Amino acid sequence: MHTAAEETVQARLILSLHRSVRLRVLLSYLPEDPLAVRMAFPAEFSLDEPADGGAGSDGTDDIVWVFARQLLSAGLELPAGVGDVHVRPAVGRRTMVELRAPEGTALLQFDTTDLRRFLWRSRLLVPEGEEHLHLDADRALAELLG
Repeated sequence: MHTAAEETVQARLILSLHRSVRLRVLLSYLPEDPLAVRMAFPAEFSLDEPADGGAGSDGTDDIVWVFARQLLSAGLELPAGVGDVHVRPAVGRRTMVELRAPEGTALLQFDTTDLRRFLWRSRLLVPEGEEHLHLDADRALAELLG
């Protein structure tokens, strides 16, 4: 069972107190990487300028952040996260995701319902607490060693 859970959702990138822009975010979950979720953003929202001044040759390279599925789940209820990724509930049915990198910080606002739906779909693939049954230590070690 190597199916993925993928969902494209709308988010708001908060630029200032009074300015934000909408962007699409691809959320994905892979059973072969059962502890992680991925958020992919269009390259034009990167804080880091590529050496050639643009995205990939076809203009479609996304910026992908990978972090713990448990962090996303916990952050829907209470502030969660240390380090580069923080998730917290906001007013209404919104969730804030803060991504920190050396180039700067991005603050994104999501509809909590979208995130809950995505997490529900990921749990259909790998139920919470059963992630260890899907870990492939040999494959992970081979990837680390190249």
